[in-house]
Amino acid sequence: MADDGIKLRPQSWLLPEPLTPEEVPLFIEADRMQGVQDKDFEAFGNVRLRKRGQSFAADWMRHDVARDILDAKGNVRIEQGREIIEGTVLRYEIATDRGFMESPRYQLISTPPRGPAGSGPLPPFDARGTAERMLFQGPGRYRAETAEYTTCAPGNNAWFVRARQLDLDRERDIGTARDASIVFFDKTIFWSPYLSFSLHEERKSGFLTPSYRSSNTTGFEFTVPYYLNLAPEMDATLYPRFMTKRGVQLSGDFRYLNRTGRGEARAEILPNDQQISRDRWGLFTKHQQNFGRWSTAANVNRVSDGNYFTDLSSLIAVTSQSFLNTDGTIGTGGLWGDKGTYGVSAFAQRWQTLQKDPLAPLTPPYSRLPQFNLSAQRLGEGRGDFDFAGSYTAFDHPTLVSGQRTFMQPGYSIPLQTSYSYVLPKLSAHLTRYSIGKNNTAALGDATRALPVFSTEAGLIFERETSFSGNRVFQTLEPKAFYVYIPYKDQSRLPNFESGLQDINFATIFSENQFSGQDRVNDANQITLGATSRFISAESGIERFRAALAQRFYFDDQRVTLPGGVPRTSSNSDLLAAVGGSLARNWVLDAGWQFNTDTRQTQRFNVGSRYQPEPGRVMNASFRETRDNVRQVDLSTQWHMKSGWNALGRWNYSFRDNRAIETLAGIEYNDQCWSLRLVAHQFAVTTASKSTSIFLQLELYGVSRIGTNPLEVLKRNIGGYRQFDPRNPVPVEYNVPGVLY
Repeated sequence: MADDGIKLRPQSWLLPEPLTPEEVPLFIEADRMQGVQDKDFEAFGNVRLRKRGQSFAADWMRHDVARDILDAKGNVRIEQGREIIEGTVLRYEIATDRGFMESPRYQLISTPPRGPAGSGPLPPFDARGTAERMLFQGPGRYRAETAEYTTCAPGNNAWFVRARQLDLDRERDIGTARDASIVFFDKTIFWSPYLSFSLHEERKSGFLTPSYRSSNTTGFEFTVPYYLNLAPEMDATLYPRFMTKRGVQLSGDFRYLNRTGRGEARAEILPNDQQISRDRWGLFTKHQQNFGRWSTAANVNRVSDGNYFTDLSSLIAVTSQSFLNTDGTIGTGGLWGDKGTYGVSAFAQRWQTLQKDPLAPLTPPYSRLPQFNLSAQRLGEGRGDFDFAGSYTAFDHPTLVSGQRTFMQPGYSIPLQTSYSYVLPKLSAHLTRYSIGKNNTAALGDATRALPVFSTEAGLIFERETSFSGNRVFQTLEPKAFYVYIPYKDQSRLPNFESGLQDINFATIFSENQFSGQDRVNDANQITLGATSRFISAESGIERFRAALAQRFYFDDQRVTLPGGVPRTSSNSDLLAAVGGSLARNWVLDAGWQFNTDTRQTQRFNVGSRYQPEPGRVMNASFRETRDNVRQVDLSTQWHMKSGWNALGRWNYSFRDNRAIETLAGIEYNDQCWSLRLVAHQFAVTTASKSTSIFLQLELYGVSRIGTNPLEVLKRNIGGYRQFDPRNPVPVEYNVPGVLY
């Protein structure tokens, strides 16, 4: 065995001593050389000197051995590590990496930094430039005087930074320019007394590129962010924002991340809004923390008034909010013996109502102050599985009935399964107790409710081999039945804190209770029948196509309703149908249909398709209709052309309102070292008002982004949008987490 052989122990006296800088050998090549040994030498013609990672070349070179100073003239070239510098005259102190070069031309070869876990390296930024003089100030540190800097390839001078003084610190990955101008196609488009940037676009403290924006609600905007890289796991950004119609808004972001927690906070204040003559503010925080087996989370979202987002934001996802949530959670969970799991949590929640239209008053949801939850499950308990769900909630509302509710639902199921079939009978009890405060004026009092719930789910799976679009596939046929029985109990005197009628779809039609929440439990004697067929690739296992049908049938009339609700009169639900999958190469189709078999009318219909021959080229089209409510068409595209141009657009039109709900039009150009984006975006805020924004952004790779970033708007409006980066052969998502520009 190798482990039984003779072991050798290294002897320190046999190891060579490390070389001191003075002892590192020099290798010299030249057409002719002369000099005195250990004092100095001169070399003429095709001179090349090499010394541990450094290479010097010139027409003439003189080396002062005693002082280790190198002088060179004519076609001088230095290669060391990731730098190549050429010039006319050089004086260089080899031991300290100090000196100067006249009329230098430099190239900094980038080693790409790593992106987030699993994302691979980020695109490299090879930089180059010229200067009147370059000072060498130590390993990896340079100061260029009257300098130019760009990340464009040689021969491409689309843009460059021109600076009176340019400092490049390769060790700290920082570039700083003083009296700096950005020149774009021979036109100066930006000037700053001080400009700082990361040589790899990694995080660093300093001013970020100002952004510009124009909106009909805020006027012309100008923002100058300042970024603070407080620690590897902590940073902050300040956003002074000048708006011609509103005034000056001060905002700040703070982010942190450690082994046990993470979070972010944003605060905004707008003193004396010029449009309404009052102070306005917003506070938004998120926090998650782990304490061993316990975890906590907190979210705070508050604004000064209901029109805060409508007046100051440019995103429809923000302006469309009607309620702001503030909540906190603490919980734990783990194993229950060797067969089960459990979870315990406490939760508190309040809402802020954003009342925008006085003619359409909003009723906020109930606050939960607090809510305690318990869940548990044990598998293989006897011949079946046991599960439990329970909660205690104190509901509070400023205008409606308040009270407490205790809910428990233990259940027991017996799964019976073979390779081609399954049956899952389940019996549970829905137990609820209400305690209504005596200060409520409604004719409601304390009450209890106990209901048994019986359900059985059964299904079969058939499979055959066939072909689909010329490919070998497995086709399945999966019929399914779901029966539920719940006896009737009068619930009209119970409060309704949270229950609502669930929308019927493929996720809810196979459920026991048609109401959400725990305040209403439907009486049920019903069966749901459905079937799904899938086409699965025999080679890859990918689902290529699917089709599904489902309908619920009622054996008894409905008696339990929501307050003010009308009982169901039909003996069956609407018929649901859906198809979807990749019908042809690069094409994806999804369609859903909800049909009332009693009135012979379509209740809901939607169809959508996507054509995406490659990343960066996508076309989306969809149509959705809900009877007497919604009838809209939605078209969007990003189309990359070989010339570098991208066409961008979206049109969401409502036929019922005879107007566009949201429109977007833009162009994007991507060169090897810069991108330009021009986007116009408009969306309806209310029935009578719109928000219109213009985004113009110039991105100079490796240095800055000038203007207002439209990438978030593009990603939200165009399904499948990708930022096309010529430095990367595969277009990537619009933003890389962990990298702040």
